[in-house]
Amino acid sequence: MDKSDDLKSAYKKALRKALLEQRLKLPDRLQRADLLQRVMRIWLVGRPDTVIGAYWPIKGEFDPLPALHRWKEDGELLDEPQPRRIGLPVVNKEHKTMIFHAWYPGCPMEEDAYGIPKPKDTEVIVPTLLFAPCVGYGPGGYRLGYGGGFYDRMMASLQPKPFTVGLAFGTGFVEDFEPEPHDMPLDAILNDHGVVWPIG
Repeated sequence: MDKSDDLKSAYKKALRKALLEQRLKLPDRLQRADLLQRVMRIWLVGRPDTVIGAYWPIKGEFDPLPALHRWKEDGELLDEPQPRRIGLPVVNKEHKTMIFHAWYPGCPMEEDAYGIPKPKDTEVIVPTLLFAPCVGYGPGGYRLGYGGGFYDRMMASLQPKPFTVGLAFGTGFVEDFEPEPHDMPLDAILNDHGVVWPIG
């Protein structure tokens, strides 16, 4: 790692810290979350996916689960041939990998190696659409996460590759964000203002 890599790493660390603090102190979080729930529900209309991977919200993240529960219920009302399913990540700390287990409201949960709730003893499912939380995001669909690289590794390894969608509040946009070579761009990003990537 040369000096410029050290500087990039320090910059990302400081940026991540500032964005997390800002998100935790948002005075209008509930209104923003309500708007993003609506954006997400409208965006999902007409999507062909029946298996969606999401996440359990931590550190002030937007909670995608109410909108996904509605999406699942809508599928039941439409009497679709394939039941709609929601998965939450289960992280293997030793191998630094992530798989998805089926989740539904009220399903038994336990803490993973990082203290984040995960479904307990439900089946492994493979999402065709993946919602990823963003600490921040920049032009070109690039996401700033927590620095563990789990999502980038998983998006690079899953076959077929799922359609990836970042979820964030508008306050997380970083205009001069510079991705690193290993960063994988997302296919779409939604925030409380609407679809912000792809543009147009």
